[in-house]
Parts: sequence; C-alpha cells; structure tokens
Amino acid sequence: MANTQPTTDVDPFTAVESLRAALDSAGIVLPSLAVDAATPSLALVDLGRVRADVALRLATALRGAAA
Repeated sequence: MANTQPTTDVDPFTAVESLRAALDSAGIVLPSLAVDAATPSLALVDLGRVRADVALRLATALRGAAA
C-alpha cells in the first residue's frame, strides 16, 4: 500500500531537478516544471500544463516503469 501521508521535509528544488532528469531520460519535457514559490511551507512542485501528446507519452512512460 502506498504511503498517503504528505512529506514536506523533501527539498522541492531537489525534487524538481530529479523529476526533470527522469523525464529527460524518457524524452519528455514539461516546460513549466518548477517549484511553487507561492507556498514555500508546503514544498509544492508545479508540473504545469502540457500538450495532450506529451501527457500520453508521460502516461506510457509511467506504465512502463510500473511494469
């Protein structure tokens, strides 16, 4: 079972760079990927908006990683 408790002790900048590197290795670019500066205490990462074809490539990559 997945842990559903929020973890705010993770550095959001590290998380963004880690996610960017993983997406890059899958050939996926999320142009708006960034730390949400408006809510620093929540350590939120803004994934931004993407085209439908990028969303499908992301879904395919996630399914492949889960298999």
